[in-house]
Amino acid sequence: MKDAADELARSFGYEMVDPAEKATKVRQVFDRVAARYDLMNDLMSGGVHRLWKDALVDWLAPRKGLTHLDVAGGTGDVAFRIMDRVGGEAAIAVCDINHAMLEVGRDRAIDRGLVHGLSWVTGDAMALPFKDKSVDSYTIAFGIRNVTHIDRALGEAYRVLKPGGRFLCLEFSRLIIPQLRPIYDQYSLRMIPAMGKLVAGDAESYRYLVESIRRFPDQKTFAGLIGRAGFDLVKLRNLSGGIAAIHSGWRL
Repeated sequence: MKDAADELARSFGYEMVDPAEKATKVRQVFDRVAARYDLMNDLMSGGVHRLWKDALVDWLAPRKGLTHLDVAGGTGDVAFRIMDRVGGEAAIAVCDINHAMLEVGRDRAIDRGLVHGLSWVTGDAMALPFKDKSVDSYTIAFGIRNVTHIDRALGEAYRVLKPGGRFLCLEFSRLIIPQLRPIYDQYSLRMIPAMGKLVAGDAESYRYLVESIRRFPDQKTFAGLIGRAGFDLVKLRNLSGGIAAIHSGWRL
C-alpha cells in the first residue's frame, strides 16, 4: 500500500515526474480548465457527476451547526449541496490549492446569494491551514488523485478532524464489470481529450485527467491507505459499476 502512494507521487498521468514538480504541473492544469471545469464535468459524465455528489452528501448526512471542510472543492459543488441540506445553518470552509478554481466558486456562491457560512481558503491538502481537531467532517471529491502524496493528505484529514469526525472521499475508481472496460477505455481515452479540445481548447489537460484516473489505486488499495492513516470503520460504496467510488472513515 505504501508502494501505491509512492508510485502516485511520481505519476503525472502516464508521465513519471519528480514529486517536487508534480504540484506545480497539476496546478497549471486546473488554472487552464477552471473556467470550463463544471461544464466539462457535465459533458464528460452526462450529468451523472451530480448524482455522485448527491450520493456523497447523502452518506455524509450533514446536520445543522456542523463545522465542515471540503478540500479540493474550489467550484463549490459539494459545499453548496451541504449548505442546501442544512438550510444554510453550517460553517463550511472550501479549501483548494488552486486560486482560479476558488474564484469560480466564490462567483457561483454570490450568484446563489450564499454569502454567509461559507469561507474560501487557498491551501494544500498535504498541509492544511486548519487547527488540529477543528472540524466535524471532511470531504474531498475528485481531488485526492491529484495530490502528490496521498498518504500525507489522508494524515492531514485525520489531524484536522475532531474525535468522532467523518472522512468521505469521492473519486474515480475501477470498473467492477469487466465487460464494460473496453467501452469505457475507448470513451475516456479518446473522446474526453477530444471534447476538452473542442469545449475548453485544451486536450492535454483532459488527457492528464483521464490518465490520472488509471494511475489511482483501486478501491481496496485506497481503503487500505485510509486505514493506515488512522481511520476506523473504513467502508466503500461503488457508483455506476465502479466508475466512481465513495470511501468513508471515522476518527474515533
